[in-house]
Amino acid sequence: MIFASRVAGGGVKTEEEKSMFENYRVFEYELAGRPLKIETGKLAGLANGSCLVRYGDTAILATATANAKPREGIDFLPLSVDFEERQYSVGKIPGGYFRREGKPSEKAILTSRVIDRPIRPLFPKDLRNDVSLNLTVMSVDNDCSPEISAMLGASIALSISDIPWNGPIAGVFVGLVDGEYVINPTAAQREKSRLELTVAGTAEKVVMIEAGAKEVSDDEMYDGIMLAHEEIKKLIVFINSIVSEIGKPKFGYQSGEFDHEMFDKVFDFCEKDVMFALDTPDKTVRDERMVPIKDAIVERFSGEYPDIDSRMEELIYKIQKKIVRRWLINDKKRVDGRRMDEIRPLAAEVDLLPRAHGSGLFTRGQTQVLTVATLGTLGDQQMLDGIDEEESKRYMHHYNMPGYSTGEAKPVRSPGRREIGHGALAERSLVPVLPSVEEFPYAIRCVSEVLSSNGSTSQASVCGSTLALMAAGVPIKAPVAGISCGLITEGDRWMTMVDIQGLEDFYGDMDFKVAGTKKGITAIQMDLKVHGLTPEIIKEAFAKTHKARNYILDEIMLPVISEPRKQLSPYAPKMLTLQIDPDKIGDVIGKGGKVIQEIQNTYDVKINIEEDGRVFISGIDMDKCNGAVEVVKLIATDPEVGAFYNGVVTRLMSFGAFVEIAPGKEGLVHISRLDVKRTERVEDVVNVGDSVVVKCIEIDDQGRINLSRRDALIELEGMTPENEIDDTPRRPRRDDHRGHDRDRRDRRPRR
Repeated sequence: MIFASRVAGGGVKTEEEKSMFENYRVFEYELAGRPLKIETGKLAGLANGSCLVRYGDTAILATATANAKPREGIDFLPLSVDFEERQYSVGKIPGGYFRREGKPSEKAILTSRVIDRPIRPLFPKDLRNDVSLNLTVMSVDNDCSPEISAMLGASIALSISDIPWNGPIAGVFVGLVDGEYVINPTAAQREKSRLELTVAGTAEKVVMIEAGAKEVSDDEMYDGIMLAHEEIKKLIVFINSIVSEIGKPKFGYQSGEFDHEMFDKVFDFCEKDVMFALDTPDKTVRDERMVPIKDAIVERFSGEYPDIDSRMEELIYKIQKKIVRRWLINDKKRVDGRRMDEIRPLAAEVDLLPRAHGSGLFTRGQTQVLTVATLGTLGDQQMLDGIDEEESKRYMHHYNMPGYSTGEAKPVRSPGRREIGHGALAERSLVPVLPSVEEFPYAIRCVSEVLSSNGSTSQASVCGSTLALMAAGVPIKAPVAGISCGLITEGDRWMTMVDIQGLEDFYGDMDFKVAGTKKGITAIQMDLKVHGLTPEIIKEAFAKTHKARNYILDEIMLPVISEPRKQLSPYAPKMLTLQIDPDKIGDVIGKGGKVIQEIQNTYDVKINIEEDGRVFISGIDMDKCNGAVEVVKLIATDPEVGAFYNGVVTRLMSFGAFVEIAPGKEGLVHISRLDVKRTERVEDVVNVGDSVVVKCIEIDDQGRINLSRRDALIELEGMTPENEIDDTPRRPRRDDHRGHDRDRRDRRPRR
């Protein structure tokens, strides 16, 4: 660990510059063998706190701003975290008509969520002032993660500001390369890594875990988390050294805490009624029971507390939270009567939608998700316009949660951050088991429709997607299941529970989501409402989720569909692949795309060609796909002397007929070789558009192809020649496009 601080640098400064930036400081640290520099006191001076994070050549401007007064009428912390990608950071001009950055990319939204989750629990619970964190990506070095740099920048900007916050936190990325853990792996190392693990923490505890993995074991994941936390502790020391030098005193604020006297009175009044209302596994029944309780509270206390109706939702939330947490921690009682390690009733089904390529329904209690899988050509893969090196995505997973899934009447909106985050989690869970492009040359899209929601919809979508993919015939390496683990803490006491439903998520302290195969973990996402987890809690969460997902796979999912189907849906495109010489790609495409368009139109297929010569042909009709394959082979393969071809007559000359044996590839049938008998006029034997079988008899040193219909008739149909000709074909020196007779020398085959 190396860190130091210094006053303004970067060359000789004028007296005016020194006066303008008298508070400029640079703090230096070595992180994973690369320089980390924190610059303060120069940029964004009107923010409550700001810093420029330089990690290698990556540069992130982090700013923290808070309103001086609280927002009225809310019962939560109005915190916004925005990871803002700038295309100039990677030397790109944005695509699109306006040539400027538009709405955040999915990657930016997911990064914002990753930074938000460890920061949010550390704010005072009663803070109601708007707080905004802006993390602007200004330069990107692919070996130095902008995401980690932004997380560190957010923590430092908050820590040195006057905004009340109980940080700092720090975060690192962990890879597993050739059996060795690597902190903040380079781009090359990430390509070979079995693990993509992001961990954030305080000096004492882990506060956030986000992971994608290629079936790593629980122990491997745990060891990676612990290694990350050791590095985090060192970073915390570095951040605290910055705070001690330039940190501002935290400002006072108006508490948004509930009136304790009012709460106690209302709680005593309705405690037993609320306990009865909550004591059911049915969310609908619970909601119905709460309606008269709310009315009774307003009737009893509106005279004493005139604004009680406007604060009812917050009041009920706190009453229910107190009861549910008391049940869990003291009585080991869950709302629906389950044991702490018991999963809700489960059900699985496939093939609900006859025309879809694959569909799977997964039900867990009152949570129900239908996932639909669609197969497409590689041309259907998503093109990305981001700041990292990923330019396209073959597998897409989208998650929809309409109002009816929670019993709410609300209009349909575009996907929010939650929907994007849940879709990305399911996507990350399944990517490690997908077949390679070479094994299965399809673009794949899964859409998870949440039909009913009462907790753990993201993990239900993982299970539903596995069912849909196997039903669609996608040869996944192993089925994946997902499950969540919850947590209740009180002082030093804590308790975990598997498969949390809505109330346990709302009122509990943790939502620890783990997806994986029977072999190992493929994805983790941990949401936390307390100040962190101990190693003991993490180990127990791994053990419980491992046992639960194995049960789901063995007892629920695999009895419904035990392996991926061998045959695709009749409505799915059929995909064939072949390899051609890259030098022949131009021949297959043709001038202005004429050849490839003709093949696609003739055989009703789509053709995608990669730069390395891989050709992907897709269509609904397998016979037509095979026909297109043969045509491409013909075009990409040089004609072979002695081989027979089905061709089409394209032009007639006085000396013979030109026959196209493959799109864009013609040869000459000399008039002497048109028939088994002497031919006076070409038109007496063939016309333009006729299909003929010909034999390749010569390819001269200029690549010109000489063909013979006569040889094909003799050898294939057994016809007897009626005349003798010179066996050496000859092509005229030039085509006579006017069709006029030439002298006798033009009638003789070219030697």
